[in-house]
Amino acid sequence: MELSALVGAVEPPQLLPARLQMAFTLGFHIILVPFGVAFTFMMLICQYRGLRRGDEQALVLARRWSQVAAVLFAVGAVSGTVLTFELGILWPGLMGNYGAAFGFPFAIEGLFFFLEAIFMAIYIYGWKRLPAWPHFFTGVVVTLSGIGGTASVIAANSWMNQPAGIVMRDGRVVDVVPSEVFFNGAFWWETVHMLLAAYIVAGFGVAGIYAWGLLKGRHDYYHRMGFLVPFTVAAIAMPLQFLVGDTIARQVFDREPAKFAAIELVPTTGDHVPETLGGILIDGEVRYGIDIPDAASILAGFSPSTEIQGLDAIPAEVRPDDSLVNIVHLAFDVMVGTATLLLLLAAWFAWLWWRRREVPTNRWFLRGASVAGLVALVSLESGWVVTEVGRQPWTVVGLLLTEDAVTTEGNLWPLFAAVLAIYVCVAAGAVVVLRGMRRRWQQAGTDAVAVPYGPERAPATGPRTDGVDDA
Repeated sequence: MELSALVGAVEPPQLLPARLQMAFTLGFHIILVPFGVAFTFMMLICQYRGLRRGDEQALVLARRWSQVAAVLFAVGAVSGTVLTFELGILWPGLMGNYGAAFGFPFAIEGLFFFLEAIFMAIYIYGWKRLPAWPHFFTGVVVTLSGIGGTASVIAANSWMNQPAGIVMRDGRVVDVVPSEVFFNGAFWWETVHMLLAAYIVAGFGVAGIYAWGLLKGRHDYYHRMGFLVPFTVAAIAMPLQFLVGDTIARQVFDREPAKFAAIELVPTTGDHVPETLGGILIDGEVRYGIDIPDAASILAGFSPSTEIQGLDAIPAEVRPDDSLVNIVHLAFDVMVGTATLLLLLAAWFAWLWWRRREVPTNRWFLRGASVAGLVALVSLESGWVVTEVGRQPWTVVGLLLTEDAVTTEGNLWPLFAAVLAIYVCVAAGAVVVLRGMRRRWQQAGTDAVAVPYGPERAPATGPRTDGVDDA
């Protein structure tokens, strides 16, 4: 074995804590992204309905949801700021060598973030202070800014998977084409995939809260509307997500063969490759899995004879070890399995709605809906594991190894502990605030709430109690 291989086998001591810290902070922050991107969209649906139809309860929902969105936006700002500093502190090899390219999407993301923050403040302050429709359109800017910021971050991440738009000389970046960096080969599909995931997580997550209320007997119009709007959004996004995911699988097969081999648990190159459900790789052999004959080859190229490059085709010095491969494969199985459950739940909802045109009252359906948010969150986190761990041992595929990107200075464990403490405090504070808001809303009810720029409430009438047949 060459000396370089022996040296490369010894990982820097900072690599493990840096990886753990980045995984924790990214995993925490990704929970908040759907609520900045998709929850505000659902808020606008309720506000639009309230303004167009004089629906007071929809306006109450919109205002309360905007307050929740503001709290989560503040938490996301803290966690996102920490992530920004981590890139420079933990991964100087990435920023020092490729910052000219990698930093460009983050610069764009910063512009979207400031735009979102400004209009979020205007929107929250604007209840009862701005005319109805101008106020509504300030919320539209919030939603569009969230989409733009998310797309910018995905541009940076997808560039690490499929780098483009740079000119190298003597191992250094000497020229950058910003448009090619941003709109790299993986950008569009990864962006659509993430945005759909955001609508699924936020939709099922918010609907689950109201599904729990329906299970407890709160069948008033307010709770039915609170369930119907987000669940419908998530249910529409689910089949689209499967179509996008299926297309992405073939994109990965074509452009990231090493990641595809890990996803499908393919140790050796060949055709007629089975789809392995479960299972792990031990000493280069697949064990304990359930094989579906030819399915992986059909997924990759619509033919059982499609040849799939195995892990054996990857040079030994950059080949992921069995533990990394197992993490990627099992995370992919979890992502697909949980997404399939959510798709079945969405289909069940469509069938129940088609039959009765009202919010479902089937208790088994409502039980499933009440936990769908957690299931969607597991699917989201699993997908990010596939994306990030599937790239290893590279930070920038083909250009920069992760062990060369990590800092070589200091002891990172105290820093990791400090970040953990900060995040625990921030999360606890957010929970306390949200629980306090929930208690106040429960005490106030909905009838006594002053409705912003809504119609005057006639003494003889109240909020509708019939089915939401025109939602």
